[in-house]
Amino acid sequence: MINESDMKPEKNTFPRWRKATLDEIVEVMRQVHGRDVSRYDESFLTKSIDKRLAATSMDTPVAYLEHLAQDREEAEALFRSLSIGYSEFFRDPLTFALLEQVVLPGLAEKKEKTGRGEIRVWSAGCAAGQEAWSVAILLEEMAAARGKPLPYRIFATDLSPAELTVARTGVYDAVGLQNVRWRHLHTYFTRKEERYTLVPRLRDRVDFSAYDLLDGYSVCPPVSVYGDFDLVLCCNLLFYYRPEIRSAILEKVQGCLAPGGYFVTGETEGGIVKESGGLRAVAPPPAVFQKIEPRR
Repeated sequence: MINESDMKPEKNTFPRWRKATLDEIVEVMRQVHGRDVSRYDESFLTKSIDKRLAATSMDTPVAYLEHLAQDREEAEALFRSLSIGYSEFFRDPLTFALLEQVVLPGLAEKKEKTGRGEIRVWSAGCAAGQEAWSVAILLEEMAAARGKPLPYRIFATDLSPAELTVARTGVYDAVGLQNVRWRHLHTYFTRKEERYTLVPRLRDRVDFSAYDLLDGYSVCPPVSVYGDFDLVLCCNLLFYYRPEIRSAILEKVQGCLAPGGYFVTGETEGGIVKESGGLRAVAPPPAVFQKIEPRR
């Protein structure tokens, strides 16, 4: 399992004497190996390269650069190391409490009043699916408490084929379910030894597909057809990218949100979202925002 503290970018970047080498590594990845790593935040990129230096027993960034230019397998190893694949069920308790008690009930009530059909959710950068399944569990439980059907559809996207395979399978180790409530565990999972599988009725409500958030040719995941999401979750991902890339992601998200829709990000990324404009904070400290509607 990836250690979250190991993956999170730090504020400090490479010392100045390594900056030129970093730029050269970016160019080698692009020109020699056809991999664009320029989108990543510099501190995250340099930390990942430091790990590859240790893994390849290279003494200096310059030595690593020379090795990288000649070794395609190492280029692929570096590129894979930049994949952001850490996730948990109900990862931020305060955020999921706000979703459970305020956001999702409010969306359900709004759908009933307007007759607009299903609640539409997008889990962007879903990794192995825990976030999407967590929202599905809350919606299923809310439907059971209301005693009537609650139409919803969750679209979950990621770039990693391996992570998407795990997500679609819906099978997880007991260790990864520590944040799942006891009643949820017994209602929405079946157990076989130390492995837990999501029940079929839940798995039918989540659609997993490959999608690049930075795809400039689409405004929303193609599988969702038209976007119009009531809730978008994009957690603990923005700070891995350069500021201009963050802005592009947030612009896409806002374009996908339905009027009055909600956006959820990681608590440490709340400041990034506030600075972008177009979204208002619902309640601190959870990083839950609502789309600001233009005045008529």
